[in-house]
Amino acid sequence: MQHRGQDSSGIASSDGNRLHVHTGSGLVSGVYDEPALDGLKGQLAIGHNRYSTSGGHDDSLNQPLIDHDMTFAFAHNGNLPYIDKLKKRAEALGLETDGKNDSSLMAMVLAAEIKTTGSLVAGLTNCWPLFTGAFSCVGLYQDQLFAFRDEHGIRPLGLGRTDHGFVIASETVAMDIIGADFVRDVKPGELVVIKAGQLRTHQIATGNEQLDAFEFVYLSRPDSRLCGQSLYSARYRAGQALAKLFPADADVVLSVPESGIPAATGYAHQSGIDFQYGILKNRYIARTFIEPEKIRRSSVELKFNLVVEIIAGKNIVLVDDSLVRGNTLKHLIKILKDYGAKAVHVRIASPPVKYPDYYGVDTPDHNDLLASTKSEPEICQLIGADSLAYLPLDDFIKSTNLPADRLCLSCFNGEYPIPVPYKSSINVRRLSK
Repeated sequence: MQHRGQDSSGIASSDGNRLHVHTGSGLVSGVYDEPALDGLKGQLAIGHNRYSTSGGHDDSLNQPLIDHDMTFAFAHNGNLPYIDKLKKRAEALGLETDGKNDSSLMAMVLAAEIKTTGSLVAGLTNCWPLFTGAFSCVGLYQDQLFAFRDEHGIRPLGLGRTDHGFVIASETVAMDIIGADFVRDVKPGELVVIKAGQLRTHQIATGNEQLDAFEFVYLSRPDSRLCGQSLYSARYRAGQALAKLFPADADVVLSVPESGIPAATGYAHQSGIDFQYGILKNRYIARTFIEPEKIRRSSVELKFNLVVEIIAGKNIVLVDDSLVRGNTLKHLIKILKDYGAKAVHVRIASPPVKYPDYYGVDTPDHNDLLASTKSEPEICQLIGADSLAYLPLDDFIKSTNLPADRLCLSCFNGEYPIPVPYKSSINVRRLSK
Protein backbone atom coordinates (compact mmCIF):
# COMPACT_ATOMS: atom_id res chain seq x y z
CA MET A 1 0.00 0.00 0.00
CA GLN A 2 3.00 2.31 -0.30
CA HIS A 3 1.36 4.15 -3.22
CA ARG A 4 -1.43 5.37 -0.92
CA GLY A 5 0.86 7.26 1.47
CA GLN A 6 4.52 8.19 1.75
CA ASP A 7 4.81 10.45 4.80
CA SER A 8 5.10 7.76 7.46
CA SER A 9 4.32 4.15 8.22
CA GLY A 10 3.39 2.21 11.32
CA ILE A 11 2.27 -1.18 12.62
CA ALA A 12 0.59 -2.06 15.90
CA SER A 13 0.22 -5.70 16.94
CA SER A 14 -1.57 -7.27 19.88
CA ASP A 15 -1.46 -10.56 21.75
CA GLY A 16 -4.81 -9.70 23.34
CA ASN A 17 -3.25 -8.25 26.48
CA ARG A 18 -0.54 -5.88 25.29
CA LEU A 19 0.18 -3.71 22.25
CA HIS A 20 3.48 -3.69 20.39
CA VAL A 21 4.07 -0.69 18.15
CA HIS A 22 6.59 0.54 15.61
CA THR A 23 6.15 3.76 13.60
CA GLY A 24 8.46 6.09 11.71
CA SER A 25 8.57 8.83 9.10
CA GLY A 26 9.33 7.95 5.50
CA LEU A 27 8.77 4.97 3.22
CA VAL A 28 8.07 1.40 4.31
CA SER A 29 11.53 0.27 3.21
CA GLY A 30 13.15 2.75 5.57
CA VAL A 31 10.83 2.44 8.56
CA TYR A 32 11.09 -1.31 9.22
CA ASP A 33 14.00 -3.66 9.74
CA GLU A 34 14.18 -7.19 11.12
CA PRO A 35 14.47 -6.17 14.80
CA ALA A 36 11.46 -3.87 14.43
CA LEU A 37 9.37 -6.61 12.84
CA ASP A 38 10.52 -9.19 15.39
CA GLY A 39 9.20 -6.92 18.14
CA LEU A 40 5.67 -6.94 16.74
CA LYS A 41 4.33 -9.88 18.73
CA GLY A 42 0.82 -11.31 18.72
CA GLN A 43 -1.84 -12.68 16.41
CA LEU A 44 -3.61 -9.38 15.59
CA ALA A 45 -2.08 -6.43 13.77
CA ILE A 46 -2.95 -3.27 11.84
CA GLY A 47 -0.70 -1.15 9.63
CA HIS A 48 -0.95 2.26 8.04
CA ASN A 49 0.90 4.37 5.48
CA ARG A 50 0.12 8.02 6.03
CA TYR A 51 -0.68 10.58 3.36
CA SER A 52 -1.18 13.79 5.33
CA THR A 53 -4.19 15.87 4.36
CA SER A 54 -4.50 17.58 7.73
CA GLY A 55 -2.18 18.18 10.64
CA GLY A 56 0.99 18.41 8.57
CA HIS A 57 3.93 16.09 9.13
CA ASP A 58 4.13 16.06 12.94
CA ASP A 59 5.48 12.66 14.00
CA SER A 60 2.97 12.58 16.86
CA LEU A 61 0.27 12.12 14.20
CA ASN A 62 1.86 9.00 12.72
CA GLN A 63 -0.53 6.09 12.73
CA PRO A 64 -1.65 3.71 14.15
CA LEU A 65 -2.71 5.89 17.10
CA ILE A 66 -2.41 4.10 20.43
CA ASP A 67 -4.06 3.94 23.86
CA HIS A 68 -1.94 1.40 25.73
CA ASP A 69 -4.15 1.44 28.84
CA MET A 70 -7.11 0.20 26.80
CA THR A 71 -5.08 -2.01 24.44
CA PHE A 72 -6.56 0.14 21.69
CA ALA A 73 -5.01 1.04 18.31
CA PHE A 74 -6.58 2.93 15.43
CA ALA A 75 -5.81 3.96 11.84
CA HIS A 76 -7.84 6.11 9.46
CA ASN A 77 -7.78 6.60 5.69
CA GLY A 78 -9.80 9.59 4.50
CA ASN A 79 -10.55 13.05 5.82
CA LEU A 80 -13.15 14.78 7.99
CA PRO A 81 -13.81 18.27 6.57
CA TYR A 82 -15.67 19.24 9.76
CA ILE A 83 -14.32 18.36 13.20
CA ASP A 84 -16.20 20.91 15.34
CA LYS A 85 -18.64 18.41 16.88
CA LEU A 86 -15.87 15.86 17.35
CA LYS A 87 -13.60 18.38 19.04
CA LYS A 88 -16.42 19.60 21.28
CA ARG A 89 -17.14 16.03 22.43
CA ALA A 90 -13.44 15.43 23.11
CA GLU A 91 -13.27 18.58 25.24
CA ALA A 92 -16.43 17.55 27.12
CA LEU A 93 -14.71 14.25 27.89
CA GLY A 94 -11.72 16.14 29.28
CA LEU A 95 -9.39 15.13 26.45
CA GLU A 96 -6.53 17.32 25.19
CA THR A 97 -7.31 18.57 21.68
CA ASP A 98 -4.45 20.97 20.96
CA GLY A 99 -2.35 19.79 18.03
CA LYS A 100 -4.75 16.96 17.21
CA ASN A 101 -5.98 16.34 13.68
CA ASP A 102 -9.16 14.57 12.57
CA SER A 103 -7.68 11.07 12.91
CA SER A 104 -6.33 11.75 16.41
CA LEU A 105 -9.67 13.13 17.57
CA MET A 106 -11.50 10.12 16.12
CA ALA A 107 -9.18 7.73 17.95
CA MET A 108 -9.43 9.55 21.31
CA VAL A 109 -13.20 9.95 21.31
CA LEU A 110 -13.86 6.40 20.08
CA ALA A 111 -11.59 4.96 22.77
CA ALA A 112 -13.35 7.06 25.42
CA GLU A 113 -16.82 5.99 24.25
CA ILE A 114 -15.82 2.32 24.21
CA LYS A 115 -14.47 2.69 27.73
CA THR A 116 -17.69 4.36 28.91
CA THR A 117 -20.10 1.93 27.24
CA GLY A 118 -17.96 -1.18 27.61
CA SER A 119 -18.82 -2.05 24.02
CA LEU A 120 -17.11 -1.52 20.70
CA VAL A 121 -20.45 -1.47 18.88
CA ALA A 122 -22.12 0.95 21.28
CA GLY A 123 -19.05 3.17 21.41
CA LEU A 124 -18.85 3.47 17.62
CA THR A 125 -22.62 4.02 17.36
CA ASN A 126 -22.30 6.96 19.78
CA CYS A 127 -19.41 8.39 17.76
CA TRP A 128 -20.92 7.98 14.31
CA PRO A 129 -22.78 11.34 14.21
CA LEU A 130 -19.50 13.06 15.09
CA PHE A 131 -17.56 11.54 12.16
CA THR A 132 -18.59 13.92 9.37
CA GLY A 133 -16.53 13.04 6.33
CA ALA A 134 -14.81 10.16 4.58
CA PHE A 135 -13.34 7.35 6.66
CA SER A 136 -12.20 3.81 6.17
CA CYS A 137 -10.75 2.70 9.50
CA VAL A 138 -9.10 -0.30 11.10
CA GLY A 139 -8.36 -0.88 14.76
CA LEU A 140 -7.49 -3.19 17.61
CA TYR A 141 -9.36 -3.40 20.90
CA GLN A 142 -8.18 -5.98 23.43
CA ASP A 143 -8.53 -9.33 21.61
CA GLN A 144 -10.54 -7.93 18.67
CA LEU A 145 -9.67 -6.51 15.29
CA PHE A 146 -12.27 -4.17 13.79
CA ALA A 147 -12.87 -2.15 10.63
CA PHE A 148 -15.55 0.24 9.41
CA ARG A 149 -16.40 2.58 6.50
CA ASP A 150 -18.42 5.77 6.31
CA GLU A 151 -21.97 5.39 5.02
CA HIS A 152 -20.97 6.51 1.51
CA GLY A 153 -17.94 4.22 1.28
CA ILE A 154 -15.91 7.03 -0.25
CA ARG A 155 -12.56 5.40 0.49
CA PRO A 156 -12.17 1.70 -0.36
CA LEU A 157 -11.90 -1.15 2.13
CA GLY A 158 -12.03 -4.86 1.43
CA LEU A 159 -12.27 -8.09 3.41
CA GLY A 160 -10.19 -11.16 2.60
CA ARG A 161 -9.32 -14.51 4.11
CA THR A 162 -6.29 -16.78 4.38
CA ASP A 163 -5.87 -20.23 5.92
CA HIS A 164 -4.86 -18.46 9.13
CA GLY A 165 -7.55 -15.82 9.47
CA PHE A 166 -9.03 -12.64 8.02
CA VAL A 167 -7.38 -9.74 6.24
CA ILE A 168 -8.68 -6.20 5.73
CA ALA A 169 -7.03 -3.78 3.31
CA SER A 170 -7.70 -0.69 1.23
CA GLU A 171 -7.06 -2.59 -2.00
CA THR A 172 -7.30 -6.18 -3.17
CA VAL A 173 -3.69 -6.14 -4.40
CA ALA A 174 -2.56 -6.34 -0.75
CA MET A 175 -4.48 -9.59 -0.42
CA ASP A 176 -3.20 -10.99 -3.72
CA ILE A 177 0.42 -10.52 -2.69
CA ILE A 178 0.04 -12.53 0.53
CA GLY A 179 -2.13 -15.23 -1.01
CA ALA A 180 -5.42 -14.18 0.61
CA ASP A 181 -8.76 -14.74 -1.09
CA PHE A 182 -10.89 -11.63 -1.53
CA VAL A 183 -14.29 -12.15 0.12
CA ARG A 184 -16.12 -8.84 -0.36
CA ASP A 185 -15.96 -5.10 0.19
CA VAL A 186 -16.70 -3.82 3.66
CA LYS A 187 -20.14 -2.27 3.18
CA PRO A 188 -20.66 1.47 3.57
CA GLY A 189 -21.80 2.13 7.14
CA GLU A 190 -20.70 -1.34 8.28
CA LEU A 191 -18.58 -2.38 11.26
CA VAL A 192 -16.67 -5.66 10.93
CA VAL A 193 -15.36 -7.30 14.11
CA ILE A 194 -12.95 -10.26 14.11
CA LYS A 195 -12.38 -12.19 17.35
CA ALA A 196 -10.86 -15.63 17.84
CA GLY A 197 -11.07 -16.30 14.12
CA GLN A 198 -14.79 -15.48 13.98
CA LEU A 199 -16.32 -12.65 11.96
CA ARG A 200 -19.25 -10.52 13.16
CA THR A 201 -20.79 -7.59 11.30
CA HIS A 202 -22.93 -4.67 12.46
CA GLN A 203 -24.65 -2.14 10.18
CA ILE A 204 -24.09 1.07 12.14
CA ALA A 205 -25.59 3.41 9.52
CA THR A 206 -27.64 3.00 6.35
CA GLY A 207 -25.26 2.72 3.45
CA ASN A 208 -25.42 4.70 0.20
CA GLU A 209 -22.27 3.79 -1.72
CA GLN A 210 -20.47 6.59 -3.58
CA LEU A 211 -16.86 5.51 -4.00
CA ASP A 212 -14.46 8.33 -4.84
CA ALA A 213 -14.10 8.24 -8.62
CA PHE A 214 -10.47 9.35 -8.31
CA GLU A 215 -9.68 5.84 -7.10
CA PHE A 216 -10.42 4.75 -10.70
CA VAL A 217 -8.34 7.59 -12.12
CA TYR A 218 -5.13 7.46 -10.09
CA LEU A 219 -5.17 6.54 -6.40
CA SER A 220 -5.58 2.77 -6.56
CA ARG A 221 -3.11 0.43 -8.22
CA PRO A 222 -4.15 -0.88 -11.67
CA ASP A 223 -3.89 -4.49 -10.45
CA SER A 224 -6.53 -3.88 -7.76
CA ARG A 225 -10.27 -4.38 -8.06
CA LEU A 226 -12.86 -1.96 -6.69
CA CYS A 227 -16.60 -2.63 -6.53
CA GLY A 228 -15.94 -5.80 -8.51
CA GLN A 229 -14.21 -3.90 -11.32
CA SER A 230 -10.65 -4.25 -12.58
CA LEU A 231 -8.85 -0.90 -12.33
CA TYR A 232 -6.62 -1.81 -15.27
CA SER A 233 -9.61 -2.63 -17.47
CA ALA A 234 -11.42 0.57 -16.50
CA ARG A 235 -8.39 2.70 -17.35
CA TYR A 236 -7.86 0.78 -20.60
CA ARG A 237 -11.49 1.46 -21.60
CA ALA A 238 -11.00 5.16 -20.78
CA GLY A 239 -8.06 5.21 -23.21
CA GLN A 240 -10.13 3.50 -25.90
CA ALA A 241 -12.88 6.08 -25.49
CA LEU A 242 -10.34 8.90 -25.78
CA ALA A 243 -9.05 7.49 -29.07
CA LYS A 244 -12.59 7.27 -30.51
CA LEU A 245 -13.54 10.78 -29.42
CA PHE A 246 -10.25 12.60 -29.92
CA PRO A 247 -8.05 11.03 -32.60
CA ALA A 248 -4.71 12.62 -33.49
CA ASP A 249 -2.41 12.51 -36.50
CA ALA A 250 0.55 10.95 -34.71
CA ASP A 251 3.40 8.50 -35.10
CA VAL A 252 3.55 7.13 -31.58
CA VAL A 253 1.56 6.95 -28.33
CA LEU A 254 3.46 7.58 -25.09
CA SER A 255 2.20 7.37 -21.53
CA VAL A 256 3.07 9.37 -18.47
CA PRO A 257 4.37 6.48 -16.34
CA GLU A 258 3.30 4.64 -14.38
CA SER A 259 -0.30 5.69 -13.87
CA GLY A 260 -0.97 6.63 -17.50
CA ILE A 261 0.08 3.28 -19.00
CA PRO A 262 -3.30 1.44 -19.03
CA ALA A 263 -5.10 4.37 -20.70
CA ALA A 264 -2.25 4.88 -23.18
CA THR A 265 -2.38 1.19 -24.09
CA GLY A 266 -6.12 1.46 -24.69
CA TYR A 267 -5.63 4.57 -26.83
CA ALA A 268 -2.93 2.89 -28.91
CA HIS A 269 -4.88 -0.31 -29.51
CA GLN A 270 -8.04 1.58 -30.44
CA SER A 271 -6.27 4.06 -32.73
CA GLY A 272 -3.82 1.65 -34.31
CA ILE A 273 -0.92 3.97 -33.45
CA ASP A 274 2.18 2.27 -32.07
CA PHE A 275 2.63 2.41 -28.28
CA GLN A 276 6.19 2.85 -27.07
CA TYR A 277 7.94 3.25 -23.72
CA GLY A 278 9.59 6.51 -24.70
CA ILE A 279 9.34 8.00 -21.21
CA LEU A 280 11.02 6.03 -18.45
CA LYS A 281 10.37 6.60 -14.78
CA ASN A 282 13.01 6.60 -12.06
CA ARG A 283 11.45 3.97 -9.82
CA TYR A 284 13.20 5.36 -6.76
CA ILE A 285 11.25 8.62 -6.97
CA ALA A 286 7.92 8.25 -5.18
CA ARG A 287 4.50 9.44 -6.40
CA THR A 288 4.78 13.19 -6.92
CA PHE A 289 1.03 13.84 -6.80
CA ILE A 290 0.92 12.99 -3.09
CA GLU A 291 4.10 14.82 -2.13
CA PRO A 292 4.08 18.18 -0.37
CA GLU A 293 4.21 21.13 -2.79
CA LYS A 294 7.62 22.29 -1.55
CA ILE A 295 9.35 19.13 -2.81
CA ARG A 296 6.97 18.19 -5.64
CA ARG A 297 8.59 20.41 -8.28
CA SER A 298 12.12 19.13 -7.82
CA SER A 299 10.88 15.52 -7.76
CA VAL A 300 9.13 15.99 -11.11
CA GLU A 301 12.41 17.07 -12.68
CA LEU A 302 14.21 14.00 -11.33
CA LYS A 303 11.42 11.56 -12.08
CA PHE A 304 11.67 10.94 -15.84
CA ASN A 305 14.17 10.14 -18.55
CA LEU A 306 13.45 9.90 -22.28
CA VAL A 307 14.50 7.63 -25.17
CA VAL A 308 15.58 10.01 -27.93
CA GLU A 309 15.20 7.47 -30.75
CA ILE A 310 11.48 7.11 -30.00
CA ILE A 311 10.85 10.85 -29.72
CA ALA A 312 12.99 12.81 -32.18
CA GLY A 313 11.09 13.94 -35.28
CA LYS A 314 7.82 12.30 -34.14
CA ASN A 315 4.27 13.53 -33.69
CA ILE A 316 3.34 12.22 -30.25
CA VAL A 317 0.11 11.44 -28.43
CA LEU A 318 0.89 11.79 -24.73
CA VAL A 319 -1.69 10.09 -22.49
CA ASP A 320 -2.05 10.77 -18.77
CA ASP A 321 -4.62 9.65 -16.22
CA SER A 322 -5.46 13.18 -15.04
CA LEU A 323 -4.40 16.81 -15.15
CA VAL A 324 -4.57 18.45 -11.74
CA ARG A 325 -1.86 21.05 -11.17
CA GLY A 326 -0.11 20.58 -14.50
CA ASN A 327 3.47 20.55 -13.19
CA THR A 328 4.34 17.09 -14.50
CA LEU A 329 2.87 17.58 -17.98
CA LYS A 330 4.41 21.01 -18.45
CA HIS A 331 7.85 19.62 -17.63
CA LEU A 332 7.40 16.51 -19.79
CA ILE A 333 6.19 18.40 -22.84
CA LYS A 334 9.16 20.75 -22.61
CA ILE A 335 11.71 17.95 -22.51
CA LEU A 336 9.87 16.00 -25.25
CA LYS A 337 10.27 19.01 -27.52
CA ASP A 338 13.85 19.51 -26.35
CA TYR A 339 14.45 15.92 -27.53
CA GLY A 340 13.08 16.79 -30.97
CA ALA A 341 9.37 15.95 -30.82
CA LYS A 342 7.55 17.70 -33.70
CA ALA A 343 4.20 17.91 -31.87
CA VAL A 344 2.73 16.71 -28.56
CA HIS A 345 -1.01 16.01 -28.42
CA VAL A 346 -2.14 15.55 -24.82
CA ARG A 347 -5.05 13.24 -24.02
CA ILE A 348 -6.37 13.01 -20.47
CA ALA A 349 -8.23 9.83 -19.45
CA SER A 350 -10.56 11.64 -17.01
CA PRO A 351 -12.66 14.81 -16.97
CA PRO A 352 -11.22 18.19 -15.91
CA VAL A 353 -10.58 18.35 -12.14
CA LYS A 354 -12.38 21.59 -11.26
CA TYR A 355 -13.25 21.20 -7.59
CA PRO A 356 -11.25 20.55 -4.40
CA ASP A 357 -11.28 17.15 -2.73
CA TYR A 358 -12.12 17.16 0.98
CA TYR A 359 -12.30 13.41 1.39
CA GLY A 360 -8.65 12.40 1.54
CA VAL A 361 -6.83 13.92 -1.45
CA ASP A 362 -4.78 17.04 -0.80
CA THR A 363 -6.30 19.55 -3.24
CA PRO A 364 -7.84 21.98 -0.73
CA ASP A 365 -7.82 25.16 -2.83
CA HIS A 366 -9.52 25.46 -6.22
CA ASN A 367 -6.80 27.93 -7.25
CA ASP A 368 -4.39 24.95 -7.31
CA LEU A 369 -6.55 23.24 -9.94
CA LEU A 370 -5.83 24.40 -13.49
CA ALA A 371 -9.24 23.45 -14.86
CA SER A 372 -10.93 25.43 -12.09
CA THR A 373 -9.56 28.76 -13.26
CA LYS A 374 -8.51 28.26 -16.89
CA SER A 375 -10.16 27.17 -20.13
CA GLU A 376 -8.89 24.19 -22.12
CA PRO A 377 -7.17 26.43 -24.71
CA GLU A 378 -5.48 28.35 -21.89
CA ILE A 379 -4.31 25.10 -20.25
CA CYS A 380 -3.09 23.78 -23.58
CA GLN A 381 -0.99 26.91 -24.07
CA LEU A 382 0.25 26.92 -20.48
CA ILE A 383 1.58 23.34 -20.60
CA GLY A 384 2.99 23.80 -24.11
CA ALA A 385 0.89 21.14 -25.86
CA ASP A 386 -0.16 21.26 -29.50
CA SER A 387 -3.62 20.00 -28.60
CA LEU A 388 -5.43 18.94 -25.43
CA ALA A 389 -8.54 16.82 -24.84
CA TYR A 390 -10.17 15.41 -21.72
CA LEU A 391 -12.43 12.37 -21.46
CA PRO A 392 -15.99 13.68 -20.98
CA LEU A 393 -17.68 12.84 -17.69
CA ASP A 394 -20.32 10.52 -19.17
CA ASP A 395 -17.67 8.53 -21.04
CA PHE A 396 -15.51 8.34 -17.92
CA ILE A 397 -18.43 6.93 -15.93
CA LYS A 398 -19.03 4.32 -18.66
CA SER A 399 -15.37 3.28 -18.43
CA THR A 400 -15.81 2.30 -14.77
CA ASN A 401 -18.69 -0.11 -15.53
CA LEU A 402 -20.52 1.42 -12.55
CA PRO A 403 -23.63 3.61 -12.52
CA ALA A 404 -23.06 7.28 -11.73
CA ASP A 405 -24.95 7.03 -8.43
CA ARG A 406 -22.33 4.59 -7.07
CA LEU A 407 -19.52 7.11 -7.58
CA CYS A 408 -18.52 10.29 -5.81
CA LEU A 409 -17.73 12.63 -8.72
CA SER A 410 -17.23 15.76 -6.63
CA CYS A 411 -13.82 16.70 -8.05
CA PHE A 412 -15.38 16.75 -11.53
CA ASN A 413 -18.90 18.10 -10.97
CA GLY A 414 -18.85 19.81 -7.57
CA GLU A 415 -21.54 17.55 -6.11
CA TYR A 416 -20.43 16.60 -2.59
CA PRO A 417 -22.31 13.76 -0.84
CA ILE A 418 -21.00 14.89 2.57
CA PRO A 419 -20.97 18.58 3.61
CA VAL A 420 -17.73 20.41 2.89
CA PRO A 421 -16.44 23.87 3.89
CA TYR A 422 -16.15 25.03 0.30
CA LYS A 423 -16.52 28.68 -0.68
CA SER A 424 -15.81 29.84 -4.20
CA SER A 425 -17.26 31.74 -7.12
CA ILE A 426 -17.65 28.31 -8.73
CA ASN A 427 -21.06 26.84 -8.06
CA VAL A 428 -20.93 23.85 -5.73
CA ARG A 429 -23.96 21.64 -5.22
CA ARG A 430 -24.78 19.66 -2.10
CA LEU A 431 -26.32 16.29 -2.98
CA SER A 432 -29.70 15.79 -1.38
CA LYS A 433 -29.25 12.02 -1.08
